[in-house]
Amino acid sequence: MDTALAPFEDSAEIETAPHNLDAEQAFLGALLYDNECFHRVSDWLKPEQFYDPVHGRIYETARDLIGRGSLADAVVLKTHFERDDGLREIGGATYLAVLVESAADSAAAPEYARLIYELSLKRELIRIGNEMSLTAGTDSETLPLKLIETIEQQLYNLAEEGSASKGFVSFKDALADAVESAAAAYERDGGLSGISSGLKSLDEKLGGLHPSDLIILAGRPSMGKTALATNIAFDVARNYEFEEMPDGSRKTTNGGVVGFFSLEMSAEQLATRLIADYTGIPGYMIRQGTIDATQYEEIRDGVLEIQSLPLYIDDTGGLPIASLAARARRLKRTYGLDLIVVDYLQLITSSNTRSGGSRVEEVSEVTQNLKALAKELHVPVIALSQLSRQVENREDKKPQLSDLRESGSIEQDADVVMFVYREAYYKEREKPREDTPEYLAWEEEFRIIEKLAEVIIGKQRHGAIGSAKVAFDGARTKFSDIESRFDDQQH
Repeated sequence: MDTALAPFEDSAEIETAPHNLDAEQAFLGALLYDNECFHRVSDWLKPEQFYDPVHGRIYETARDLIGRGSLADAVVLKTHFERDDGLREIGGATYLAVLVESAADSAAAPEYARLIYELSLKRELIRIGNEMSLTAGTDSETLPLKLIETIEQQLYNLAEEGSASKGFVSFKDALADAVESAAAAYERDGGLSGISSGLKSLDEKLGGLHPSDLIILAGRPSMGKTALATNIAFDVARNYEFEEMPDGSRKTTNGGVVGFFSLEMSAEQLATRLIADYTGIPGYMIRQGTIDATQYEEIRDGVLEIQSLPLYIDDTGGLPIASLAARARRLKRTYGLDLIVVDYLQLITSSNTRSGGSRVEEVSEVTQNLKALAKELHVPVIALSQLSRQVENREDKKPQLSDLRESGSIEQDADVVMFVYREAYYKEREKPREDTPEYLAWEEEFRIIEKLAEVIIGKQRHGAIGSAKVAFDGARTKFSDIESRFDDQQH
């Protein structure tokens, strides 16, 4: 056990952690000499990535001044560091002059910044490796798969953010994120701060699908949960637009890249629904092959048009939550990721299946992990959920929060809970015999509600609850805005 602790106790080894103080001095000198250097590295170089904490504070102060449109040179910074004990220990204000004297050429400054960044990653990798070795050797209670999941999450954070753990976020940075979100809503004339669901009536209630939110979409069988989730995923992928960033990465400006975990339906079945959605040809005709030559051409042309959409489907059944999280991280690293859809919640297995815990405890772990994944990847997660049969026993069949199966944890962890409700589903089961006087009254009432549906918002952490009226086309398993449906009929 002593050997496992050695990396943390040996001060000589800590002192030789990868770093280059000359590179830090050369970059900071260039920054104080020419503030334009900052804009070439601001997207990826963070104060905490400097080996010397004083260097990190100098960079952070310069960053704040430049961000406010002020000059950040040795003279200005001197007033900010007059009482800084750390700076006083290495020479006080005169050290700032030393930095300027050792400044790198402005053109070479980003290369020094890149070296600082890469050395910080190496230090984090060493720390993660030591932590993994220590934990694996001393922790006999945690399951190995859980350890792997934890380490993988740290490695993902390191690759994405340059740090294995984010720690505290300053109020100033949180405010900047809030203003950026508000600016995004303002620039989209519709007032959406999140990703559009493709349904105006729903977007008006939610303000779009927001990053880091866990959205539960629930309903009884045959209500159209999967159809609605598929419609949303397809619309988000179809509207994907991006902006190329200086470092070669892509910043999503509209729509998004979608990861769809279909634990019940196969990828082929899901694709058939999407083809029906896009072409307007009923899905049952596509499955049964009862289409004519013209419809076949429409399907072929439609497939060619939509085959490159950024919609990725994983149809692995019984997927453990740890594996789902790992695959989502990998998708984001490889192709980007803006929305996750999980169909459906109760089919995900937890890592505690061997511990003999109850089903409620297992679902609780799954929902907690999905919420954590939404925050980690900064994307909305839509998870479908079944409702209990008690809905069928009430005269009023509209679902309520208490109808969620294993509802305690689902309701608690979710930011939004939505229910799909189609009155026509229950009305059709009340159909009288056609040769009775009641049939005409039933038929007239059924015709009015046949293609209408509601998305009931039973919980919304950041907004009001309510109901969005939408149209539903059973043949195409498609939800749409009511106005759009009538427009289609007129054309």
